[in-house]
Amino acid sequence: MQRFNKTILVAFLGLLLTAGCNDILEETTRERFEPGFFKTEEGVVGGLTGLYANLRRVYGQPYYYNATETGTDEYTYGSQADGNFQAADLSGLGIPDAQNSRFDVLWNESYSAINSASAIIANGTEAAMPDELIAEARFFRAYGYALLVQTFGGVPLDLGGGELEFNTAPSLKSVRNTVPEVYTRGVFPDLEQAVEDLPDNPRVIGGVTKNVARLILSKAYLTYAWWLENPNNIPTYPETDRTDPEGMSATQYYQLAYDVATAGIDNPGPYSLQPTYYDVNLAQNDRNSEIMLWADHTEYSAKYNEGNVTGWNGGDAQNQAVWMVTWYFHTIKASSSPTVWESSDAMFRTVQAGQSYSRMWSRMAPSIGVFTNTFADKTTDSRFDGTFTSVYRGTWHYNTGRSETELYGANFMPVGPNEPILSFLPSDPGGIQYDNTYDDGTEAGYLPGRPDYLVPLDKVSRNVFPGLWKLGAYRQGSDYNDDKVSISRPYNILKFSELYFVAAEAAVKGASGIYTARQLINVIRGRAGMWRYDVSQDMERIEDNSAAMQAATPATIDINYILDERSREYFGEGYRWFDLARTQKWEEYAGTYQISPTVGDTPATVNREIEPYMYLRPIPQGQLDRMDGDEAYKDNYQNPGYE
Repeated sequence: MQRFNKTILVAFLGLLLTAGCNDILEETTRERFEPGFFKTEEGVVGGLTGLYANLRRVYGQPYYYNATETGTDEYTYGSQADGNFQAADLSGLGIPDAQNSRFDVLWNESYSAINSASAIIANGTEAAMPDELIAEARFFRAYGYALLVQTFGGVPLDLGGGELEFNTAPSLKSVRNTVPEVYTRGVFPDLEQAVEDLPDNPRVIGGVTKNVARLILSKAYLTYAWWLENPNNIPTYPETDRTDPEGMSATQYYQLAYDVATAGIDNPGPYSLQPTYYDVNLAQNDRNSEIMLWADHTEYSAKYNEGNVTGWNGGDAQNQAVWMVTWYFHTIKASSSPTVWESSDAMFRTVQAGQSYSRMWSRMAPSIGVFTNTFADKTTDSRFDGTFTSVYRGTWHYNTGRSETELYGANFMPVGPNEPILSFLPSDPGGIQYDNTYDDGTEAGYLPGRPDYLVPLDKVSRNVFPGLWKLGAYRQGSDYNDDKVSISRPYNILKFSELYFVAAEAAVKGASGIYTARQLINVIRGRAGMWRYDVSQDMERIEDNSAAMQAATPATIDINYILDERSREYFGEGYRWFDLARTQKWEEYAGTYQISPTVGDTPATVNREIEPYMYLRPIPQGQLDRMDGDEAYKDNYQNPGYE
């Protein structure tokens, strides 16, 4: 494949060494690494640093984020969506194809990392570099293949230099391996060796460890088991029998997934669950003990952030995901007069206001079912509050040019700085007026006696919906006031909590051991019942609902309950399409959704056309264009159903 004809290019871009400080890995910037450089420890460490940096080009990248979420039961397209977001929704405005499917980000960046990892493995092994360093490269190569094979089906293990070999020579041909070949030759061996060779504690903060490898290995076993079982007869490509080369069954792989995941739980190393769900995603607590892998960013250096830290530049490695799911809340107006409507901006566009207020692009919107079904419990379970921004407070006082101590909101009632300007209600209480008397610039309504504008969660639209607090922008410095600056928080990729979900899912599928599915899920649900802060009320809330949460768990857990809990735990984090595709529940969960044409209107039901062939994403057009061969050759390379 032509993309592999380059000598490996790796940017020395560092991992943060300590949370909340600006110490970074010592770096030596080089434009080009020759293979021989990886025969030195300096070269191996530098190459590994480049693999960590590569994560930034996938995680937080807005179009890839869209591809993993839009079209699921979590997100549809928003009011400002372009064709990429509309097509991803599969609701009549196009479909993802070879030209517009943004899983091309995953294809391109994964193969770049895979080839780099192969160079480190081959040359580092020849030079007798430490096993634990080579194991980091093995992890990244296997992780890339695990993502690719679930997304695209069988993919090439030979990039032009031989199977799993580093390639530097131009190659315009490519042959796709089958799914079993990719798993049993490109995923499992590297991960199994990584579990053996990686240390319990990371070489650098944020580095991969034995338990990180266990998590991906258990997920790979689980996903392959589902593929072997194929309960809904979803087609695969290249076509092959759903048999394992070693003669193992789906049942045996479910058991392996369970065994590896529970080994990770029982041998946590430096990882642990945070005491509350709020703590997991609180910006001031980034890089906490629950986060096992992240795509790092920093507000202190444009070089190591790979994007401006004081302005806009739009680089591919910037974290901009949460912008896509943030509505134009700055349109909320108040009055500067208590008697006559004199429009005044109630919201100041600033990152200083905190994690609830990110830049607004409104490309994606949650469907109504998110609030009425997934997060039906908003009082006992802390995860709704720890996921969304459901109250928008006055932020005009952050504008140094504004001197007002109060404005006047709904019903011309006074509103002070940081007091609610707009609130999302759990459901429609009836009686909300939407006559837009105050020309507030939003679709919100109002009720007598309340100064805040109101939006029922069962009437949200593509234009007005709760933002995603958990991924929200935050800066430690006091001199940042530009909401165009990309998010300098790390993008979380892997969490210790997922070991419980993997083991529970495997148990539902028949695996056995000392923990039942209910016991495993109840660890997560018990934590979800613990409160220490109420985001919507912006105040401390010390409350222990763990016993009630655990008592409400069904006696018998099924796969649907696992999927529901996964959405409550990982909503909007880029997990959802992979979860629904793995379990072959995509059409069942996301075939229809509801959203209001305008806030307050009767919700409309929207149908999606999710065809079985779509469970494999299209091979990107850029890949096909780089390959030699006639149209028949390229058509045969592409997944069936796509043009």
